[in-house]
Amino acid sequence: MILTPGAVPLSVWRDIYRGAAFKLDPGCLPAVAESAAAVSRILARGEPVYGINTGFGKLASTRIEDADLATLQRNIILSHAAGVGAPSPQPVVRLMLALKLTSLAQGASGVRVETLDLMQALLDHDLIPVIPCQGSVGASGDLAPLAHMAACMIGVGEIEVYGVRMPALRALKEAGLKPLTPGPKEGLALLNGTQFSTANALAGLFEAEVLLQTALVTGALSTEAAKGSDAPFDPRIHALRRHRGQIDTARTLRELMSDSAIRASHLKGDARVQDPYCLRCQPQVMGAALDILRQAAVTLETEANGVTDNPLIFTDPEEALSGGNFHAEPVAFAADIVALAICEIGSIAERRIAMLVDPALSGLPAFLTPQPGLNSGFMIPQVTAAALVSENKQRAYPASVDSIPTSANQEDHVSMAAHGARRLMEMAENAFAVIGIELLAAAQGCDFHAPLTSSEALERVRTLTRSAVPALDHDRHFHPDMAAAIDLVRSQAVIKAANVALPTVE
Repeated sequence: MILTPGAVPLSVWRDIYRGAAFKLDPGCLPAVAESAAAVSRILARGEPVYGINTGFGKLASTRIEDADLATLQRNIILSHAAGVGAPSPQPVVRLMLALKLTSLAQGASGVRVETLDLMQALLDHDLIPVIPCQGSVGASGDLAPLAHMAACMIGVGEIEVYGVRMPALRALKEAGLKPLTPGPKEGLALLNGTQFSTANALAGLFEAEVLLQTALVTGALSTEAAKGSDAPFDPRIHALRRHRGQIDTARTLRELMSDSAIRASHLKGDARVQDPYCLRCQPQVMGAALDILRQAAVTLETEANGVTDNPLIFTDPEEALSGGNFHAEPVAFAADIVALAICEIGSIAERRIAMLVDPALSGLPAFLTPQPGLNSGFMIPQVTAAALVSENKQRAYPASVDSIPTSANQEDHVSMAAHGARRLMEMAENAFAVIGIELLAAAQGCDFHAPLTSSEALERVRTLTRSAVPALDHDRHFHPDMAAAIDLVRSQAVIKAANVALPTVE
C-alpha cells in the first residue's frame, strides 16, 4: 500500500494494525526536506526557539549553545525513556510507528528524510521497539512511550525481531541499519505527539468492531435458542426512531435469522407476548454502541492523519510556532466512548447467557444440560461471564475526566488518553470471552430444538462451533471448550462463517 500522509483512510490503518506492509508516497519528501532546511535557517538567525535551542517543558527558558544542540536532542530521548510496565503489543507498536511516520512526513516537524527512512526500515525489517506500556499522561505528547521508540532508533534499549528481544544496536546492525544521530528538533519531534494513545485507541476500536459484529451473530443465535421473536427487528419500528446504528443492526439481525425453521415453528400460537430486553432490545443497544463507535472512528481517523508534535515548522512565512497539538483530549474522549461500547456489548450478552440457563425464562433444560442436578452444565460459565462484565464496568469509568499536573505545573492539565486507550484491549479480551461463552450456550440451546434448524447463516456458525466444541451431554472440563470458543470469536471465524454483511465502524 502507498500512504499519502494526512489522507490515510481508517480501513488502511486497520490493515496496518492487522499486519499489512506499506510505503510512503514519495511525493511527500520534498516538503519534508524543506521543513528540515527551514529549521537550519531559523537556527542561523540566533533567536531562541522552543525545543530547538532551548530546554524542554519547565526548562524552556534555558538557552542552549549551538555546540550542544546535538547533545540536547539525544538527551531528551534518553531522559524521557522512563516508561514502566509490560511491553506494548507488537501490532500496537507497529501502528504507532506508522502513525508517527506519516505525521512527520507531512513536512511540519523539521525532521530529515533520512530519519523517515530509518522508521520505514524498522517496519520493513519487522524491527519492533520494546515499549513499556505505562508512563504517559496524554499531554506534551506520549513522551515516555515515544522516547522508547526513539531510543531504539539511536541504538539504545531493546528491539524485538521475529519474537526475539535483543539490544537495539545489535538489531539495527544485523539488519544493516545505522543508528540515528538526531539533528536539531528531531528528538523533540519524535517524542512529541499522540501516536501511542492513538495507536492503542485505534486497536481498541478495531477489536470493538469485531466484538460488535460477532455479538450480533451470537445474539441472533441466542434468540433462536430461546425461541425468541424476530418481530422486534421489523424495519418499520426502527425507521420511526431514525438512529442509523439501530436501523443497521436490526437489518443484520433479520438477515441472520432469515428463513429459520426454528422461528417458523413458533410463529403462531406462541403464548409469550414479549421477549426479555436482552433479546427484544438488541437493535436499540447494539445500534447505540455502533453509533458511538462510528463517532469515535471519525475522531480517531482525523487524529491519525494529524500533526501533533511541537513546535511546528512553517515555511511560508518561515517560523516555528509553539502550540498544543500534542494534547490528546480528542483521543481520550474517543477512548472513553469505545470503552462504554465494549462494556455494554458484553453486558447485554451476559444477560442473554443468564436468560438461556434459566428454565423459567428460556423454556430450556436448567443450565442447558440434559440432566440438571447430576450435571451443572453452564452454571459456572455464566458466573464467569458475569465476573468479566463486572470488571469491564469498573474499567469503563471515563479516563478523560482525570488530570494530574506534571513538569512543575507547566503541564498542568493532561488528558489521560494513554491510560484510557490502553485499557481497551483488556476490556475487549474480557468481552470476547463473554461472547465466546454465549456462542457455546446459544449453540447448546439450539441443539435442544433438533431436528429443527436455524437459518443458513446461523447453521454455518453452529457447524463451526461444533467442529471445535462438541455438544455438552455430561459435565466435563469446561475450560478448553471456552478457550476454543473464545478463539473462534477473537479470530473472526464466527464472522466469516456467518457470511452476511455486518455493519462496520466506517
